[in-house]
Amino acid sequence: MSDGMGTAIVTGAARGIGRGIVERLVFEGFRVVALDRLESVQDLADSLRAAGGNIEHEIVDIRDRDAIAGVMDKHAPIDVIVNNAAITDTHSFDELTEDHFREAFDINTVGTFVVAQEGARRMRNGGRIVNIASRSFAGAPNMGHYVASKTAVVGLTRAMAIDLSPRDIRVNAIAPGVVDTEMLHYMTPEMQKKMLSFQLLGRIGQPEDIARAVSFLASPENRYITGHVLVVDGGRSLGHGQLPPEESPYV
Repeated sequence: MSDGMGTAIVTGAARGIGRGIVERLVFEGFRVVALDRLESVQDLADSLRAAGGNIEHEIVDIRDRDAIAGVMDKHAPIDVIVNNAAITDTHSFDELTEDHFREAFDINTVGTFVVAQEGARRMRNGGRIVNIASRSFAGAPNMGHYVASKTAVVGLTRAMAIDLSPRDIRVNAIAPGVVDTEMLHYMTPEMQKKMLSFQLLGRIGQPEDIARAVSFLASPENRYITGHVLVVDGGRSLGHGQLPPEESPYV
């Protein structure tokens, strides 16, 4: 492992895509601060620390601005922020409620904003922010609240890239397609088989696929990319088939 890559904050770090991102950045020599409201984030930090990784963890809810500000103060100055924490579920349009929308936006959008703002205030000039959006910003059935919240993340990313450009802070988003995480395991074997048939590259994405993309955008070598949304979906967006709404996966 190299060293001297700087400090990276990763939210939603305990499992799934967030865990993959943490493992990748630790391997590359970042000092990583793994944030999650789940206590299992400590297990991740302990295992990586035992393997020689430079990692700390904080159990925190990204909706708590005061707690986030305290974390940022503790670990400043910051070089990289990866906003990965999010929630999702499915509801038909008729079943959606204002509470579904409020919860999705509070975590997926407002939480991303709070972490980015508090982090940027303590970020070195030339830092990098990577927001995890979703391929579903292009549309997905039975997920109006989630689609809207992740579309907002895309817009926020572009606005942040403009506003933070005087400090040479590059802000980009990654839009994953379907990825093999705990969320996918709620699908029946039949649904998983059908989903696989629609994957252009013949496989479901893995957390490390997203982590590699984060690594690219978070690298200090990324000097001329900002305001970009990188879709990482194995070619799914090329339109190779479409599940009917009643069989919609969490994507």
